[in-house]
Amino acid sequence: MSVSVFTKIIKGEIPSYKIAENDHFYAFLDIFPLVKGHTLIVPKLEVDKFFDVPDELLGEWLVFARPIAKAMERSFPCNRVGVSVVGLEVAHAHMHLIPINSADDMNFAHPKLKLTEAEFKAVQEKIRAEMLTH
Repeated sequence: MSVSVFTKIIKGEIPSYKIAENDHFYAFLDIFPLVKGHTLIVPKLEVDKFFDVPDELLGEWLVFARPIAKAMERSFPCNRVGVSVVGLEVAHAHMHLIPINSADDMNFAHPKLKLTEAEFKAVQEKIRAEMLTH
């Protein structure tokens, strides 16, 4: 089996704008975001489909995501952080956290933002700083 792009990101072979990491999960900014703050969370265990992830990791995934989502809510004007698990782009289970004001804000057919490296770093630091203060 070939190694997924997400596994290469986790291993540091491909650069990313890391938000958080623990023994089981890695969170980083989506480089093709729908809105500023759009974050991906992937398990370090390379599993293609979300519902093939082992039971013991499914609940832990949401617990890992919660402080990130709360920090995103404080960082960007939104009603809430939406969660999407589509899983068609990369054969490695992943969760999208997206600051939203309506369900339409999670429409993946919308044009993606094109952020500069400085903008990505500013978004990364904003979320990480909010995580540290709460």
